[in-house]
Amino acid sequence: MKRRVAILGATGIVGQRFISLLHNHPWFEIELLVSSDKSSGKIYGETVKWVIEHHLPSSIAELTLHPLNPELIIKEDIDVVFTALPTEVAMQIEAELAKHGIVVVSNSSNMRMEPDIPLIVPEINAEHIDIINYQQKKRAWEGFIVKIPNCTTIILSLSIKPLVDEFGVERVVASSMQAVSGAGLTGVPSVMILDNLIPYIEGEEEKVQSESLKILGELSPGGIQLNHDLKVTASCHRVPVLDGHTIAVFAELKEKPTIHDIIKTLEEFRSNKIKNLGLPTAPAKPIVVRKEPDRPQSRLDRLEGKGMSVVVGRLREDKALGGVKYVVLGHNTIRGAAGTGVLIAELLVAKNII
Repeated sequence: MKRRVAILGATGIVGQRFISLLHNHPWFEIELLVSSDKSSGKIYGETVKWVIEHHLPSSIAELTLHPLNPELIIKEDIDVVFTALPTEVAMQIEAELAKHGIVVVSNSSNMRMEPDIPLIVPEINAEHIDIINYQQKKRAWEGFIVKIPNCTTIILSLSIKPLVDEFGVERVVASSMQAVSGAGLTGVPSVMILDNLIPYIEGEEEKVQSESLKILGELSPGGIQLNHDLKVTASCHRVPVLDGHTIAVFAELKEKPTIHDIIKTLEEFRSNKIKNLGLPTAPAKPIVVRKEPDRPQSRLDRLEGKGMSVVVGRLREDKALGGVKYVVLGHNTIRGAAGTGVLIAELLVAKNII
């Protein structure tokens, strides 16, 4: 039996990605699309500015948009709510839904760093999902909330995880070049980004630096403990690319492997946490290594693994830090947002949590 899902913030870019990934999904059925009050009651296909590469499914285009009303969502007997809401809106509704028995998989940034709220990249920290029971008891919720990390953090963390496990990582220095789709449909005016690079994205560096420590942290009875053995610093920049965040990464390693050893470790990374669960959205290779000197490139590589793989290239020794430096690319609205959200929901189904 397919789980009944609702998508909150359905007209935005991440909401559109949720629709694209969940339409005809073997485990989920889209039952409810929710948007702002000004769009409520309108037909989705007549309201949305559809901007992603896949065509809007006709069955979805005919759906009516509903208001952001917790009582309606609860009444509709929804199994999973995917939220792509602005943080200030999500703060008002997500806890209310969880309190009344709804499973919330959220791309909004509120509550990400609270110890009892799992911040999940399934290939990295699927075991953190076990904090849900503690969350429900602590907050007296019948449902629960799981958070999707920041888009840049997901891409960075996937590339770092095998190095942490195999060689140990002391420090990470990351410099991102982030696509305009990460700012939403109306986030960056064209007059500001064309022929330009904007060296500041509000709150982004702080998210990368803190969230990566939680994702790579450990589960404890009282919450998720940050990885205090790892130091992460980041500088984040907006560039005139439509989709695909690129990150230049410099990592200080505890051990001193050869570049051949590092490439082998990245290429062979298959998460033991989910590889036998048969999750439909999981890529065959979470990390794809390119050996050409000029790859990865956003236009050529962002849809690797249907947008769910990250692509690593330009791997070389970093003598200054005593480690490795490389470039990693990931699709920010698929792997970095909706795709990871769907993968989280699949994990919950596979573990019989929903």
